[in-house]
Amino acid sequence: MNEARPGTTHRRGRLLALAALVAGAGAAAWSLRDLPAAFGRRPDGEHDERVRNSPQYRDGVFHNAPSTVARTEAAPGIDRDGMRRMLFQREGRVPTRPVPTVRPAGGPRPAAEGVEVTWYGHASALVEVEGARVLLDPVWSDRCSPAAHVGPKRLHPVPVELEELPQVDAVLISHDHYDHLDMATVRRLVRSQSAPFAVPLGIGSHLRRWGVPEHRIIELDWDETCTLGELTVTLTAAHHFSGRGLTRNTTLWGSWVIAGPTRRVFYTGDSGYFEGYARIGAEHGPFDAALVQIGAYDTAWADIHMTPEDAVRAHRELGAGLLVPVHWCTFNLAPHPWSEPIERLLVEAKQQAVPIAVPRPGERVDVDNPPELDGWWEGVV
Repeated sequence: MNEARPGTTHRRGRLLALAALVAGAGAAAWSLRDLPAAFGRRPDGEHDERVRNSPQYRDGVFHNAPSTVARTEAAPGIDRDGMRRMLFQREGRVPTRPVPTVRPAGGPRPAAEGVEVTWYGHASALVEVEGARVLLDPVWSDRCSPAAHVGPKRLHPVPVELEELPQVDAVLISHDHYDHLDMATVRRLVRSQSAPFAVPLGIGSHLRRWGVPEHRIIELDWDETCTLGELTVTLTAAHHFSGRGLTRNTTLWGSWVIAGPTRRVFYTGDSGYFEGYARIGAEHGPFDAALVQIGAYDTAWADIHMTPEDAVRAHRELGAGLLVPVHWCTFNLAPHPWSEPIERLLVEAKQQAVPIAVPRPGERVDVDNPPELDGWWEGVV
C-alpha cells in the first residue's frame, strides 16, 4: 500500500481549490459573456443630426417636456428609505400560486378586422387593428436584466413562444429599459419576423449593435408618424427617462398611437402622469382602447410611473374606450404588493365608470366584446 508523501494531500487540496475557483470564475465569465452587448450602444449625439436637432435634446441628453402637474422633477431613483423597502419589504410582492396563462387555441388565424389585444405579461402585447398586427415592447427572456442569471425574474412563464407569434407589421418599442427592450428577444425577432422596429430616437444604435438590419430600423421623434400600408404609428410624448448603464437619457422615450383607417389604440409606455395625455387625446383620439401602465409605482419615482388612480385619469383624458392594464403581474419591480395595482385600478375605474378588461397573460381581448371581470388574480395571491 502506497502512502502519500508529506505535503501531497495539502498540495492536492490546494490544486482542487484552485481548480474550483477557476471553474467558478469561468462559469461567472460565461454567464456574463453578453453583458457588454446587452448595454447596447450609446448614440453619437454630436454627429447624429436627427438626435442633435430634436426639440427634446439639449446639453447632450433628452429631456421631458415641461410639466406643471408631474409630481416632481427630481432625478428618478431610489432613496435610502426606498432601498430599504425594496430589500426588506417582501411580504406579498410575489404570487404564492402559479399565475394562470392562456395559450392560443388552434392554428394561425387572420388578423382581426376590428380591434383585439393579446397581453403576454408586463408590457408585452400584440395589438390587432383592422387587419394589421403590432407587437409592443416584447420581452421573452426569463429576467429583465443585462445578465441572464441576475436581476428581476419572471413570475410566470411566457404564454407562447416568440417564434409561434404570427407575422406582424411592426414592432414598437417605448424606451430602452430592460423590461421593455430585451437584446435576446430582439435577436430572435430578427430571425422569426420581417417587420420593422419603430423606436424613439437613439434606440436604433442599440438595434444596430444587436444585428438588426438598417432597413428594419425606423427612428422617430415625438409627434412623428410612420405609415406602413393602411397602418400608421405615431410616437407621442411620455414623462419618463432612459438608460441601460451608468448614463441616462441618451435615447428618447415615448408612447404610441396605433391607427388603422378608422380605429385607434393608444399605448402609454412608461410614464408619470402629465398634461400630455389631454393633448394626445385631443390630437389623436378618441381611442377604441388604451393599454395603460399601472404597476411598479412608488413615491421615490412618482414622476415617471403612474399609480392606478393616475392611470384612470390619464385614460379618461385620452378619450379612450376600453382600458387594458399593463406593466404589472410579471416582474417584481417595486415595493408594493403583487396584486395591489389591479385592485386599486378596479376601485378607481368603477368610481369613474371606466370600462376595463383584465386578461390573463396570453388571453386575447376583443375590444368590441370584452370578457367580464372574473377576479382570476384573487386565487393567485
